[in-house]
Amino acid sequence: MIKKREPYTEVYTLGQHIYMSAHKARRIIDQIRGRSYEETLMILELMPYRACYPIFKLIYSAAANASHNMGFNEADSIISKVEVNEGTTMKRLKPRARGRSYLIKRPTCHITIVLKDVSLDEEYLIWLRKYEWIYRKKSTNMMCRDKYGSGVVWDKK
Repeated sequence: MIKKREPYTEVYTLGQHIYMSAHKARRIIDQIRGRSYEETLMILELMPYRACYPIFKLIYSAAANASHNMGFNEADSIISKVEVNEGTTMKRLKPRARGRSYLIKRPTCHITIVLKDVSLDEEYLIWLRKYEWIYRKKSTNMMCRDKYGSGVVWDKK
């Protein structure tokens, strides 16, 4: 049996040569993976790390690409995949006493963010209903999202 699916349900952005270590970027990326677009923006605005700003710009750019190029609604988007890879390391020499020099390494990283439109992906909605992250109100027969759960395994009802 062949299932018909919408071919374009994902939009990605790639930020290359961002001046921060991959370890510091992963600390933030692990907090936003799998969350909705609006929730991600709120989290990034309130986190006290310097690495949040470039990630915030990349997510904002991915949403702008999705709404302009593909016609996606930003409220229905989730962060489906996020990768942080190490980039090149810039090496600089700092002058020291007695004519010596000291090597300074400036690490860079590449960040890839994939936004997925949940409204077009029916299999994802079925999966969310199965684990009770989306439920249907019996009184009004409307779909409701669990806004207090972060979407990880231990947040199940």
